[in-house]
Amino acid sequence: MRTHHEDPFAGPAAEARRALVRQIAAAGDLADPAWRAAFEEVPRHLFVPYYYIGVIGGYERLWCEDPDPDRRRRWLEGAYLDRPLATRVRDGELVSSASQPSLMAAMLHALELRDGDTVLEIGAGTGYNAALLAHRLGDERVTTVDLDEDITEAARAHLAAAGYHPVVITGDGARGCPQRAPFDAIIATCAVPSVPPAWLSQCRPGARVLAPLSTGLIRLRVRDADHAEGRFLHTSAYFVPLRGGSASPPAVHTGGLPRRAAENDLFRFLLTLTAGRLDPQEAYSLWQREGQPDRERFGVTVSGGHQWAWLDDPEGPYSWPLGTPG
Repeated sequence: MRTHHEDPFAGPAAEARRALVRQIAAAGDLADPAWRAAFEEVPRHLFVPYYYIGVIGGYERLWCEDPDPDRRRRWLEGAYLDRPLATRVRDGELVSSASQPSLMAAMLHALELRDGDTVLEIGAGTGYNAALLAHRLGDERVTTVDLDEDITEAARAHLAAAGYHPVVITGDGARGCPQRAPFDAIIATCAVPSVPPAWLSQCRPGARVLAPLSTGLIRLRVRDADHAEGRFLHTSAYFVPLRGGSASPPAVHTGGLPRRAAENDLFRFLLTLTAGRLDPQEAYSLWQREGQPDRERFGVTVSGGHQWAWLDDPEGPYSWPLGTPG
């Protein structure tokens, strides 16, 4: 571990981190030894010196310097649970969070990174994901971007405390980071309603793009600046929306639908993916007709200035345009 300052929690944190890694590995998400080493060595607690947990009527704040030793213990234990953590709440609204570690492991594995690759992360968050990437690839090959200067300043400080120094940029993630391009991979840790065109233009041919879209994770292979295509991963994913130059997703309505459908995770994925293109009853009919398809049957194509989601086949009968970010 490359921590460069005296850490009073280092001992118990290391033990908690080993337990977390064993839990994630048991589910099969840390098969790559390089990623297992990153999760074993990067100290997550340094990236969440405080966070919020939901309570009746709002949020409770836990932090590392609480004078109550029991609350400090709860803070440290929570930092190494396999769950997302709310890290910034503004006017009662969640604006930034630390993702669930097992989901981060699955996303990093899906990027198929190789030694020497350069990566752009959209959404700096706490800086923890950038630290994992920097551990795997080296500081100079990792760039992370966030719109909020408070977030980037905090991420930079957390990274430095843990001994990592990737490039941290304040800017609109929908515009990417042209001054650091080209990239071999782009990973977004915030949800997008469609794929920002600037991302593809900043990728090398063959690059991978992984982003939360609808309530899933789309993995695209980039052919060139004008074409990319891929399918969704099997896992569900709920992320804070990308703020800045990206359009907001259409509202989703479930009125008039059977309760078993409205509460079904896979159906809600289809409903969100086709919002504004299919009305809920049309989406429900399609869902039933196609045997309640899972996420891997869906994909996205970006080509010729257009992009669309599809079921089974990019040129098949079921496809829906995706809005283009502003």
